[in-house]
Amino acid sequence: MTEGYHDDFPRFDEGFEALDEVPAPAPDPAPTPAPAAKKPCIALMGEFSAGKSTLSNLLIGQSPLPVKVTATQLPPVRISHGTGQAWREDLDGTVHPLDIDALCEVTPAETRLVQLFVEADLLTMCDLIDMPGISDPNMDPSVWEGVIGQADGVIWCTHATQAWRQSEAAVWEELSDRLAQSSILLLTRCDKLVTEEDRARVLKRVKREAEDQFAAVFPISLTQAVAGRDDWDLWTASGAEAFSQTFIALLNGLRGAPGGEEPVLPRASDISPAPAAAPPGTGDMAEDGVRPRRVAVNPNRGRSARPGGDRAAGFDGI
Repeated sequence: MTEGYHDDFPRFDEGFEALDEVPAPAPDPAPTPAPAAKKPCIALMGEFSAGKSTLSNLLIGQSPLPVKVTATQLPPVRISHGTGQAWREDLDGTVHPLDIDALCEVTPAETRLVQLFVEADLLTMCDLIDMPGISDPNMDPSVWEGVIGQADGVIWCTHATQAWRQSEAAVWEELSDRLAQSSILLLTRCDKLVTEEDRARVLKRVKREAEDQFAAVFPISLTQAVAGRDDWDLWTASGAEAFSQTFIALLNGLRGAPGGEEPVLPRASDISPAPAAAPPGTGDMAEDGVRPRRVAVNPNRGRSARPGGDRAAGFDGI
């Protein structure tokens, strides 16, 4: 009995050896990193001479066009961050390198889209498309209609003294189903309205007619805003501060946040000036002069394809 008992031990040990040979379970796979936020594209739209180019200059802090070139002469101009080679896309979809000094020679008759690159803080957060005026008698609507699909949102400029004309409302009606919740209506040249009563009356009418078709409506004097980039009081009086805070929040809504978290306002924006001495009531101001303020943004809105982006990515080496 004793010998049989001892004979069983080797077999018992073999069982442990077999267990020891079983590979350890694989560690849990590393979590998949959240996809990088997609940079939205914002179209600047409105009637002829409503202030779109001035708004573009305000947002990026400089004019992306040569001195002798005006946006009214051009097809849609997309402006992205960087120092890449400018290019134009012809009506057949072929991309050609573009000498910026020859931009004045580009016409909508042969070019669908111009792509420019500028180093500006705002352009790290979004691309801009400066659209031709919708009522320009020398510009067929097909010029901008072929590019609007690239836009994830719109800043619509309407001249305050003739605000929200029927022609504007008719065009926007065709676009608002997709873009209403990601777009802002700006009443530009509000300094041309002489009295506070006039401004209040116009703003009340426009809000009544169009407020439910935009995420927000703001009066603004773009010329005062440009002049006030280094003057906090003038900047806020122009209406630019209220607009810029909502615009930054809107961009965050479009960019999204990983894991379904609520978007956080970036500190990278250089839209609003940082006052030398903070004005009363600005104790929560960030270091760059941006005071966070959130607006409701529909997270389920559709996103449009941006055909220009792939072409641009493959064109930097030219």
